[in-house]
Amino acid sequence: MTYRMVDLIQKKRDGGIFSKAEIDWMIENYVAGIVPDYQMSALAMAIYFKGMTTEETAHLTMAMVASGKQIDLSSISGVKVDKHSTGGVGDKVTLILAPLVASFGVPVAKMSGRGLGHTGGTLDKLESIPGFKIEKSIPDFIAQVKNIGLSVIGQSDDLVKADKLLYALRDVTATVDIIPLIASSVMSKKIAAGSNAILLDVTVGDGAFMKNIDDARILARTMVDLGKAVGRQTVAVLTNMNQPLGLAIGNRNEITEAVNTLNGKGSKDFREFIAELAQLMLELAGLEKTIPEILEHLDNGSAYTKFKEMIIAQSGDPTAFENLTEPLNTKYTVGIKAEQAGYIAEEKAYNIGVLAMKLGAGRATKSDKIDFEAGITLSKKVGEAVKIGDTIAELYSNNPITAELIAEFKKSLVITNEAVHQKEILEVVR
Repeated sequence: MTYRMVDLIQKKRDGGIFSKAEIDWMIENYVAGIVPDYQMSALAMAIYFKGMTTEETAHLTMAMVASGKQIDLSSISGVKVDKHSTGGVGDKVTLILAPLVASFGVPVAKMSGRGLGHTGGTLDKLESIPGFKIEKSIPDFIAQVKNIGLSVIGQSDDLVKADKLLYALRDVTATVDIIPLIASSVMSKKIAAGSNAILLDVTVGDGAFMKNIDDARILARTMVDLGKAVGRQTVAVLTNMNQPLGLAIGNRNEITEAVNTLNGKGSKDFREFIAELAQLMLELAGLEKTIPEILEHLDNGSAYTKFKEMIIAQSGDPTAFENLTEPLNTKYTVGIKAEQAGYIAEEKAYNIGVLAMKLGAGRATKSDKIDFEAGITLSKKVGEAVKIGDTIAELYSNNPITAELIAEFKKSLVITNEAVHQKEILEVVR
């Protein structure tokens, strides 16, 4: 059946509910170039204000999946697991979690994205390793997962063409932050990528896309239900993004922190956070492991060995491993000192993420070039005690670090007389 796009826009504007046939027609004709951007942007704005039902969101998700190729991972034995984060500051979880899970013999086939604005991207961090290739053909991607049980590559342009077009449109029409469109965007890519099981890391707080836990809970529930509806085992975790995750914010310094964590180092809280996520992923694959059993794979080198296998398989320079834990090498370094005694109460993730971008570690636009050595390394986290003169953080850049930039970091920092504690995992949605 043929529809008129203007009628469909009006239907949603007036609060109507789309049929599967209407959604299929819109997506098919948008990808084909028949429905123009200006009409699709009008529809996105109508959805922004009127929303979509769960059934509509499911139909939209599958219509987007059908707009491109789908990866068939059935030739890989076992339950294939995938993981997605809704984005944050200092989020190097994939760099540790993927090899950790793979070290238990569970295949991890993951496509990741780049950073934009205040959020970092896994691909940019991996590319700070000399020679590492984030592009692989789908047959080579599958072959690597078969061979070593792990691959992390860039998202294929052939998958979910509708999402690529629609996301770019939403980005410039102020229609990004609406739950049905976020959920369908994330889940269409995860479903098309072919894994049997998916862990969703839904970040919430100052440095996250979802600022409050109620919205994060709704998004998580929507995505979990979408995954289950199409036969994917899906679990979501709501995680705290009010402060940066871990100590490093940047690219190469996040690789350094990941390598140290994979070698049994790092803070107790961060290690246990990663282990809890790994436990959920392993559970999705039918493997029951305790937290101590999982931490043992960080301590005994099993996870790091798997990480190295992936780097070598994707053309990373094996001689570079010795240099991955070296201090950042930039023209300018500035230490931020505590100006009062007390306890760190806040390190505002959004402000710190934006500052890292300004230092050269991120992009304001997609065409910006990243400086892999630029970034921020924290010495203290929320809840820790400080004395006057203690170093709280160091800023690294190959451009002059101005007084204005230093002031920006200080604005992100709150020191109080009483210690506070923040949980990393807030809820699990099944």
